[in-house]
Amino acid sequence: MQAVLQYPKIAVIQPKGCLNAANALEFERDLTTGLATNDISILVVDLAAVESLDSAGLMALLSAHKLALSLGRSFRLCSVAPSIKIIFELTQLDRVFEILENEIDFSTI
Repeated sequence: MQAVLQYPKIAVIQPKGCLNAANALEFERDLTTGLATNDISILVVDLAAVESLDSAGLMALLSAHKLALSLGRSFRLCSVAPSIKIIFELTQLDRVFEILENEIDFSTI
């Protein structure tokens, strides 16, 4: 379903396809595992290959964001397609998540 890339203190999760009720629990588990890794200070979710996102997918992202805050870690999204970005704007979650334009943006973090 997704690839996990490792950079110093940064983990990148790259989900593919649909983030919906059918796979939201697995996705949330992957996010939680990424955040629970001791040597990670930033978790980035690269949404470039995500085709659709429903409320269950949004809840998985929100849950991971909340966990990151409680652990004192950073949680960011990147490469959000316009069709997905509109969902964040309509729900005003673009004000909650830090959304980077692309993967290159976080290399300077």
